Order: sequence, then C-alpha cells, then structure tokens
Amino acid sequence: MSLSRLFHAFLLFLFAGITSLVYLDSNHSLQVKSQQRLANYQAVFANTTFSENNGKTLLAQLNKHISFQFFQYIHKEDSKYNLTQGSLFPEEQGFLTRLFPIDLPDTRDVSSGRLQVKVYADDLIKQTTHRFIQILSVLWLSYLLIAFFYLLVMSRFKKSINYAANYIDNLSNQSYDALASSKLSFELHPLAQALGNCKLQLKHRSDELAKENEKLKRVAFEDAITGFETRVKFTQKLESFTTLGKEQIGLLAMIKASELGQINQNHGRSAGDDYLAEVADCIRKAIHKYPNSQCYRISTADFAVFIPDLILKDGIPFLENLKSLFDQYQQTLETDSIAHIGLIPYQHDSEPMNLLTLGDTAVSIAQTLGPNCFHMQDKLNGDEVYGDTRWKLAIEDLIKRRAIKFYQQPILPCRTEVKVYRELFSRFYNSEGKFLPTSTVIAMAERHGMILELDKLIVMNTLKILMDTPSLEGAYGINISSSSIMQDSFVAWLKDQLVMKRHIAARLVFETNEAGMQSNLAASYKFVQVMHSVGARVSVEHFGMGFTSFKFFREVRPDFIKLDGSYTESIEKDTNNMFFIKMIVDISRRLGIRVIATSVERQEEKLTLEKMLIDGLQGYYIAQPQAIQLLGSN
Repeated sequence: MSLSRLFHAFLLFLFAGITSLVYLDSNHSLQVKSQQRLANYQAVFANTTFSENNGKTLLAQLNKHISFQFFQYIHKEDSKYNLTQGSLFPEEQGFLTRLFPIDLPDTRDVSSGRLQVKVYADDLIKQTTHRFIQILSVLWLSYLLIAFFYLLVMSRFKKSINYAANYIDNLSNQSYDALASSKLSFELHPLAQALGNCKLQLKHRSDELAKENEKLKRVAFEDAITGFETRVKFTQKLESFTTLGKEQIGLLAMIKASELGQINQNHGRSAGDDYLAEVADCIRKAIHKYPNSQCYRISTADFAVFIPDLILKDGIPFLENLKSLFDQYQQTLETDSIAHIGLIPYQHDSEPMNLLTLGDTAVSIAQTLGPNCFHMQDKLNGDEVYGDTRWKLAIEDLIKRRAIKFYQQPILPCRTEVKVYRELFSRFYNSEGKFLPTSTVIAMAERHGMILELDKLIVMNTLKILMDTPSLEGAYGINISSSSIMQDSFVAWLKDQLVMKRHIAARLVFETNEAGMQSNLAASYKFVQVMHSVGARVSVEHFGMGFTSFKFFREVRPDFIKLDGSYTESIEKDTNNMFFIKMIVDISRRLGIRVIATSVERQEEKLTLEKMLIDGLQGYYIAQPQAIQLLGSN
C-alpha cells in the first residue's frame, strides 16, 4: 500500500474513532439528563399532596412540574376516575434519533388506585441529536479539509518526484539538461542537490569515457608503428564509394615497402619497424600539400593513400616528391631500394576489387622499373594483366641473363661438436642492374609457372660459385621452393647435377618451407632420400608454423629444422614457446636432427636458447648478411 493510501486509511480510522467517542459521550450525557428528569418526577410526586384521587386532577397537578409521554391512572373502585393519555411508543423518529433510544417509565400505587407514566424525553433526544450533528459536521468537515490539503501536498510531491524520475531517466540517456531546483524545493532540496552533483559527476565521467573510447578507437583502427589507419578503415573507405550521393574523383596511391623482409632478415625486427615508420614519414611529407588525403597501412608492407579531387596527371608532383624522399632515405639506410609506388585514378562509383587489382598492377610494374620507381596506370585501359605480363618478361629476362647475386649469413653452433652451415640469400636484378624485390620475384615466378627455372638458376649459380671460389669453405644452405621439390622432373634434374659434383653436393643444405613439405609427406620423404643419396642435406625452414606432428619427423627425417622467428621473440618470458621448443629439441635429439633458432636479436634470447640446448643460432645479433666476394670482383 502506498504512503498516500496508508495516510488516508489512518485519517479515516482516526476520525471514525473520534466519531464513536463523540457518540458515546453524547449518549452518556443524554442518559444522565434523562435519569435526572426521572428523578425530578419522582421527587415531585413524593412532595406533592393530591386533593382528589382521579386521573384528571392528578395529571393537572403533575403537569405543573413535568411533562409525560404516556399517562395512565386506574382507580381501584370507580372506573370513571380512570385516565389514559399519550402513547407508550414514541413518534416516528429519524435515523440519528434512533441512535439515542430513551425510555423513562415509572409505575407506582397511590391511595385509591395505580399510576403508570413515561416521562417525556423527546426534547432531550432532539437536543442531543442536534449537538451530535453539529459536532459531526465540524469533525468531518475538518477531515475533508485535511484530506484535500494532503492531496494537494501529495500532488505537488508527486509532480516533483515524477520530475526527478524523468530527470534520472534523461541522465541515463546521457542528457545533461539544467536542473530546475524550484521544482525540488523545501523537503526535496537535498534531492535536488544530489541530482545536481550526480549530473556533474556523470557528465564528467561520460566525457572521460568518451575520450577513452576515442583513444581506444584510435588504437583499434590506427597502426601502432606508422600511425596510419588500418585495413579495416581502408575497406570501409572503398565500400563508401558505392554509397556516395555525389560525384567524386581522386587518386589512389598503392605503396609497397618491398625491402621489409630483407631488412628484418639482415637487421632484425626492430630495424624493420623503424623502416616502416620512416616510410610512413616519407609519405606524410609527400602529401603535406594535400590536406584532405587519407593514409592507410593495409598489410605488413603495403600502404594506400587517397588523394581526392585530382586527376592522374596532377599526381606526378606527388610521385616525384615521394620518390625523392625514398631516394634520400635509401642513402641513409644503404639498401637496394625503399619502396615502389603505383598510382591509379578512382571515381565515386569505382568497384573496390577493380581498384585493388589495378593498384596491384601499377605497383607490380613499378617494381620491375628499379629502386623506388613509380608507375601510373589509367584504369580506362582495362588491361588488368599488364603488371603480370611485365613480371613474366622480367623473370624470363633475369633467368636468361642469370641475373642473380648472393648474400651469406652464418649460423652460430652452440657446441663445438655441432656442424652447421651458412645460408645463402638470393637477390635478383633487372637489365639495368637494379635489384628487384626477392619475395615478389618468387611469388610471380610461381604464378607464371617459372619457379622450376628460377630454382634451377639458383642451384646452378650456387654450384658455380662454390667451384670457382675456393675461399668459400664449409657448408652453404640455399632456398628451394617447396613446389619444386614436389616435381619428379626437378628432383631428377637436381640429382643429375649433384651426382657429377659430389664434393660440392656434400657442402649443400637445401632449405624449403615446412608448410609445403607437409602438404605431401611422400614427395618430401623422397626428396630427402634423394638428397641424402648424393651427399647433400635438407633443412626445413619456418618450422612450427604448420601442423607439426611426430609423423613429419618420423617419415621425412630432415637434417635440420629452423624454428620460425616468432618462437625466438622474447623467449625468456614466453613459457608456452619454451615448452614447444624443449619438446622439439627432445624429439629432434632422439632422431639426430639439428634444431636451429632464427631471428635472434637480443642477448637475452641467445642465452635462453643456449640453455635450452639449441644446436645453432641465426639472426641479426649473431651476424648480419654480407655480400659474397667473388674472384675478380671489386
């Protein structure tokens, strides 16, 4: 029950109780007065001397002192003296009159007869009833006034409470309107103060949360290394072209930081991050004159820049400026190149997939032109395979010219009895002597079915270098595509080459990717067996990134496994990677397989891996890759 109803019930019960008390008091007062009247009658009768013993005379004498409702005198001997007057029962009475029933009878014997009377009391009843009605009128009028005033007060409080409730609801909806303190005055003033304080605190907290949310959004959609927006935002930008309500044109620059893999391998991951940050800085400087531009890092080594409201020929200054910045950075970094740029136009109704294909084509063509070069590709050509064609021609040309150079990086043995090798890295260059991105060359060779010829070129050049350069001692590892070792024709060709040069074959370690070998264990086992038959050895690189199982060790039996660099990073803190490496080392040790850790860049990583009984260590902390000095070279 609500407080209002409870108060009304209490008030009604209170006034009903008071009414009962007033009634009892009035009834008691009436009883006292009536008894006094009856006593007066009895006293008058006792003190009066009656001259004649007949009804009329007796009534006349008594009426001088008192009135009767009923009078009856019955003579003992002569009925003519009898007298009956009045009524035994009162006249018709109202409801309130019936609340005060009074009966004043008196019967007594006189000398000559019997007298029976009822003393008149209607006037007393009327007086009592009138007084009772007056009291009730005042009483219940007071009740009505109190109830009405209470309703007014409660109505005011209800409005104030509803206002406070609505205000709280608005606070939950982050609406911080000014508080009308006048609507919460007097007893509700503390509530107004509390709501005011709550509003200020919630608004302050909401502003803080909004700032934190904005920070989180920036962190979620902002690349930590470059400060550019991520691929998610880039995808949203592409999809927005289909929803634009007005025509829009502009340029899309696709930038590939083609040296990232080489820098990570030669100088370590930290140097790779610094390289990406510097590439991003060059892009920022180049778009400084285009304030509405938007920059994205869309993959590990790929960037995209939207420059609105420009046509293709207007992008030449941007390309030349960016290439100049890359050239300057290249002199500081001392690498073969920094990045390559492809520039294409876009419109508001451009299809995202067509833009990406065209941009990739432009970048691919730029990579065939030399270090830090750019290429503009007009989408109106419709020639989406142009970039692939250029790459096919470029790979055919470098194979024909045998345009390959090698860099070497040693592997440090962790124990004196462990014999390891040096890894050879292949670098390819175009007809102008400018280096091409190695990973792109290999990817394009696989796309165009030329990987076998490329791997043969690597093998033949390696054999030639080892035969022509006596100063190169020890074993050397060369990378072979996993798709090549699955080809029986390539394995047979490789065996024929090594059989004729067994003294060189014994110094070779063929490195191939774990994921490719696991795709066909039978072919992988055959390749290992053939290499062992001619004295060469096999190493599995990027080990641990595929579905590693004991079956792979048992059926393939390579000579070396090179753990993927992700297992080395902060190994002194990563207990999960420690457990995995210990398990691999234990299994490999039982099978006579050497385990080599790669991407070792810090002393803590080196010390931890040595304690875990790793057989060899490779990475920037151990030694940097160096170009092989051939006889007759400067």
